[in-house]
Amino acid sequence: MNSIELLASLAQPASSKMVMLIMDGLGGLPHPETGLTELETANTPNLDELAAGGTCGLSEPIGPGITPGSGPAHLALFGYDPVADNVGRGVLSALGVDFPLQKQDLAARINFATIDAAGKVTDRRAGRIPTELNRKLCQKLREIKIPGIEIFVETESGHRAVAIFRGENLSDQLADTDPQITGVPPLAVTAISDEAGPTAAIVNRFIEEARQRLADDHPANMVLLRGFAKHPSLKTLPELYGIRCAAIAVYPMYRGLGRLVGMDALPAGQNVGEEIDALERAYDQYDFFFVHVKPTDTNGEDGNFAGKVAVIEEVDRLLPRILDLKPDVLVVTGDHSTPALLKSHSWHPVPFVLSSNWAMPDETIRFGERACANGRLGVFPARTVMAMMLAHALRLKRFGA
Repeated sequence: MNSIELLASLAQPASSKMVMLIMDGLGGLPHPETGLTELETANTPNLDELAAGGTCGLSEPIGPGITPGSGPAHLALFGYDPVADNVGRGVLSALGVDFPLQKQDLAARINFATIDAAGKVTDRRAGRIPTELNRKLCQKLREIKIPGIEIFVETESGHRAVAIFRGENLSDQLADTDPQITGVPPLAVTAISDEAGPTAAIVNRFIEEARQRLADDHPANMVLLRGFAKHPSLKTLPELYGIRCAAIAVYPMYRGLGRLVGMDALPAGQNVGEEIDALERAYDQYDFFFVHVKPTDTNGEDGNFAGKVAVIEEVDRLLPRILDLKPDVLVVTGDHSTPALLKSHSWHPVPFVLSSNWAMPDETIRFGERACANGRLGVFPARTVMAMMLAHALRLKRFGA
């Protein structure tokens, strides 16, 4: 019996409410001029008070030294094995835009990107083009025809979209085309297994036709594909624990993550305040809420230290509205770290606080990386968060005699 099956065997009904507030990419690194991280720099009186009365630590999404993607990092927080249960980004993007994904479909995340005359990537995100332009570009890509294959291209948000290939015997054993750096050409799609060779040829043909059709569309004149995947079979949180779950997220991929594990994806508006509006409206209807804040990660990836600080401070100002709902268990953390100094996800553990009537306060009086490192929980695997939330919600029976 694995850990998620053990938890499921202990699950019991209760009337308690749980809220998991995720500031994407929350963790950071010290600014060279101040020696403080983004979270330590931010003015966060409400988060500090929460930390002082709760139990704190640092969560590790995958393992020491491993930099996680958002998909496995969130799955870990929901209690799944982030390695064994890893799901490709393409599926999450497809579910996030409400695409009716079929079992045989192959999905891949698209980044619209910029290449120069020599074919080298100069911007992996095409200057973060607006979503309206994205829609026009997707319309162009829908005109690509490959015999025996149906191709669907849907806008996600900003520079991101999703491609779905529908046909017989398609394989998801394909390597990404995003080189993850600039100054080099996009990678060709290569087969990871022998049977994936024909699928690689199909996707490479799609990419070449996309390059031709987008040639005059600077800055978005190329596509980078990543996260090739087919729909997995995961037991959902309602099936495992008997809880009614809701996802509140502006960004489509995180709604897709929620749907994948059995959450209802609620209309969430366009900003953090509207996400809290959605939480307030639906609060009586669900047992567990996943509330996702994206701009912390976006600012981190852009190297915008001050911008990330500002988002954290905005969340802190809105936190009393969540506290006024009196959730029985409130967790505030991130899925991973995205230090502005690195401009990318990183392997650093993530600040974590759990608040409930049964939480044992420790000596932490501020919510920050170094403060949480001294918390009662220490550094712990993120996949244990769901167990802690269920326990504090009095939703787990005793194990053994």
